[in-house]
Amino acid sequence: VLRDDFRQPPGDVVVAAGEPAVLECVPPRGHPEPSISWKKNGVRLSDKDEHLTIRGGKLMVAGTRKSDAGIYVCVATNVVGERDSEPAELVVF
Repeated sequence: VLRDDFRQPPGDVVVAAGEPAVLECVPPRGHPEPSISWKKNGVRLSDKDEHLTIRGGKLMVAGTRKSDAGIYVCVATNVVGERDSEPAELVVF
């Protein structure tokens, strides 16, 4: 089972360059419990990037750079399939 509705989709975030940014996402209910990954501008983010931390449903960006700005989507995945959240924009000024 994987429902369609995200319990908390990510919201737009505006930060100053150098500040940390956090995008939060609570995935839809599912069985098994869905895992979460993130896409930026349609490309899946790697958790190998030290600059980013993905923990639970949170995407944390340490020391935001101009290049981090973009459209982020939270992706919930389990054996049934994938669901994308509504997009959220990260604005870096």
